[in-house]
Amino acid sequence: MVMPHYPLLYQLNTRVRLHELSRELGRPATLDDLPDEDLVLLRDRGFDWLWLLGVWQTGEAGRAVSRSHPQWREDFEQTLPDLAEADICGSCFAVTAYDVHSALGGNDALERLRSRIHEHGLRLMLDFVPNHVALDHRFVDEHPEFLIVGTEDDLAREPQNFIRQKGAVHAYGRDPYFDGWPDTLQLNYAEAGVPSAMADELVKIAGQCDGVRCDMAMLILPGVFEQTWGARPEPFWAGAIERVRAGNPEFRFMAEVYWDMEWDLQQLGFDYTYDKRLYDRLRNLDAVPVSEHLFADLEFQGRLARFLENHDEPRAAVTFPSRVHPAAAVLTYLTPGLRFFHQGQFEGRRRRISPHLCRGPDEDIDANLSEFYERLLTCLSHPAPREGDWTLLDCIPASAGNGSVDGFISFLWEQGDGRLLLVTVNYAAHAGQCRVQLPIEGLRGRMHRLADLLSPVVYFRNGDELIDPGLYLDLPPWGYHAFEIRMDFGSSLSFGNA
Repeated sequence: MVMPHYPLLYQLNTRVRLHELSRELGRPATLDDLPDEDLVLLRDRGFDWLWLLGVWQTGEAGRAVSRSHPQWREDFEQTLPDLAEADICGSCFAVTAYDVHSALGGNDALERLRSRIHEHGLRLMLDFVPNHVALDHRFVDEHPEFLIVGTEDDLAREPQNFIRQKGAVHAYGRDPYFDGWPDTLQLNYAEAGVPSAMADELVKIAGQCDGVRCDMAMLILPGVFEQTWGARPEPFWAGAIERVRAGNPEFRFMAEVYWDMEWDLQQLGFDYTYDKRLYDRLRNLDAVPVSEHLFADLEFQGRLARFLENHDEPRAAVTFPSRVHPAAAVLTYLTPGLRFFHQGQFEGRRRRISPHLCRGPDEDIDANLSEFYERLLTCLSHPAPREGDWTLLDCIPASAGNGSVDGFISFLWEQGDGRLLLVTVNYAAHAGQCRVQLPIEGLRGRMHRLADLLSPVVYFRNGDELIDPGLYLDLPPWGYHAFEIRMDFGSSLSFGNA
C-alpha cells in the first residue's frame, strides 16, 4: 500500500458502530460483523487510514465510575435522553489491557478485520494511552511502584485528584490544568520500570495495527511531567518510537498534543501531531490569525493532523454556523497535512458522543452538509492536494482602499504534470473582493479554464491576466472556490471572459 504524501484518516467509534450493527443483526455484533461495504465506501471516498476508537479491554471499575459520576451522567443524558445503564460502558481510555475487548471479539477478530482492511487498501490505526491506566489494571497488584503514590494529606486536600484503594493513596491520571480522571491511575514515569513496561505495551500494539494515535502525548514529556508531579523522568518517546520502528519501519505515530508542543513531538519521531491551533483560530472566525498560521514552515505543516471535530471536541455542525462550516472545512482539509475526519461529520451530526458511551443518538442527516462533504472529498481525490506542492499566495486589494481583502486566504497546489488547484476563501462575515496573482510563467499566452470543484462555476481567463494584475475574485461572506486550472485549454487569446 503506497501512502500519499497527504493522507486521509477516518475515525470510527467502534463500540457505537457495533451497537448499530447489533440492532440490525438482532444479536451482539463483533469486529467480524463490520461490513466490507463500510470499508469499500471509505476506500472509494479516498481514505487511507481507519482509526478504530475504543477497541481495548476495559474493566468493571471504570464502568462503575462512569455510571456514578453525576457531571458525566448529566452529559450522557444530554446526548441520550433515553439513557439506559447499558449505554454507559466506561471510558475507552481507562484501559485494563491492550487486548481487544472480549465483547468486540478479541484479538483474533481484530486480526481478521485488519486483513480485510488491508485488502481494501486501507491501513489500521489504534489507540495508545501512555499517561495512565484503569483503576483495576494489573499494575495495581503486580507493580504498585509504577503508580504515583500520594499521602493522606493529599487525599484530604485534593479528593478530586487522589483515591484510596487497597491500602494506598494513588493519584488519578490528569494533566496539570484540570482535575484528575477518576476512572484512571497516574503512571510514574520517574520510576525506572515504567518507561520499559509502557514501551513493551507499545510494541505489542504495533503488532496489531499499522499506526497508533497516542492519547495526550505531551503529558509524559519530562518538563510537563515534572510540572505536574514534581519529578523529572527520562525522555520516553524517541526511544520507544525507535524501538517500534526497528521492527516495522513503516509504522506511523500520531500525537494528540496541545500547548504549542506540536513541533517538539514531531522532532521526537511523531509522523503527525494534532493541529488544535488551526481549529481554534477557525472557530474564532477571524481570517488574519488563520492566514498567519499557514505561514508556518511547510515541513511542519505537512505533519499536522487537521480536523474540525473528533471525539473530544463538539460537533463541527454545532461549533461552526451553517454558512461558516464549509469555508472552515475548505481551509482545514485543502491545506497540507493529514486530513482527519470523524464519524458523523459528513452527515452533520450535532450531538457529541462521549467515549464513555457505547450508543449514539438517532439524528437526521443534514442534506446540505452531506452534499458539501461529497464535493470536498471529490476535490481531495485530485492528485495535486494529495501529492503536489503547496504555496500560500498573496491576496492584494482589488482597488485602492478596499479593505475587504483582509478576509481572503488563497493558496495554490501544483502537480508535476502541470495540473493546478487554486483555493480561495473569504473567511469573513462580509462580502469581499481581491486579486490573486499566480506566479507561474507557463500560464502566459493562452486562455485557461478555471472549473470550481466545489460548485458548478466555470471561468475562462487570460493567462497574462492571471499573473498580473491577478485573478479578480468577488466572494460573498464565507464564500470559497477550489479552481482546477487547465493549462492546456488552447493557445488562442480570443475567448471572452465567462
